[in-house]
Amino acid sequence: MANAMGNIKQLVEVNNIIGTPISTPDGLTLVPVTKVSFGFGGAGGKLQNSKEELSGGSAGGVKIEPIGFLAVNEGNVRMVNVLPPAKNSVDRILDLVPQVIEKIEQIKN
Repeated sequence: MANAMGNIKQLVEVNNIIGTPISTPDGLTLVPVTKVSFGFGGAGGKLQNSKEELSGGSAGGVKIEPIGFLAVNEGNVRMVNVLPPAKNSVDRILDLVPQVIEKIEQIKN
């Protein structure tokens, strides 16, 4: 189990979530962003009527899904999503929060 958890730990490191920045000739920098989900389970026990025979198992799974890019240009940062559009109003509102905050900061400045 320790070996399996160690392998999952390697997959969930920050470099797999926020990728290496990519710079373009026109000064735009793109930083890939992914979503990592994982699950792990294990069980064990001993056979009925046996004092020494043990059995057990473990399983794990990891899903790495690209969600977008941070676009950095002239000190401004914007999230560019690659996921499909929001399916309901609440998801759409959550998607708009970064843009609203950016507009508020522009008005304050």
